[in-house]
Amino acid sequence: MPPTGVPSRPTGEPGRAALLRRTLRRHAAGVTVITVPGPAGFTATSFTSVSLSPALVSFCVARASSAADAVARADRFAVHLLGITDTDLADRFARSGGDRFAGARLELHDGLPVLCDAPAWLGARVAARHPAGDHLLVVGEVQAGGVRRRTPALVRHDGAYARPVRLLPRVPRDA
Repeated sequence: MPPTGVPSRPTGEPGRAALLRRTLRRHAAGVTVITVPGPAGFTATSFTSVSLSPALVSFCVARASSAADAVARADRFAVHLLGITDTDLADRFARSGGDRFAGARLELHDGLPVLCDAPAWLGARVAARHPAGDHLLVVGEVQAGGVRRRTPALVRHDGAYARPVRLLPRVPRDA
């Protein structure tokens, strides 16, 4: 008998996508904005660290995204780690169409658009690109970055923005 929640027969491709989407709603992910020269940018929750030596990070972009072509041509990118007060910025870069940069305060670092209002950012040179289903996986070597302000991270969980809450240390029952 299969464990609870595991289908007993193979699921077709649409069923697997629905399973993945439904299950990943249980996974909290940090909200970032990725920008490339052009400028182009989009909101992403797929950002992650890859390696400390060398310092590598990665993200994925949907091939159907309006930013996908610019990302595929770019030799560098910036990732902006958003805080709990940055939901408007996340929403702006999540929308398709329109000028996502309209009204945004920008600095250029070696031609790379960096959002001034993001609490922290990293700039990276593209080290590798890999097709990954309906997405493109991009790996970059960190070249620059900074923390402008300390704030709790903006996360996405169960289809909504959320804030992380630090848990108290667990006290042993014997104490």
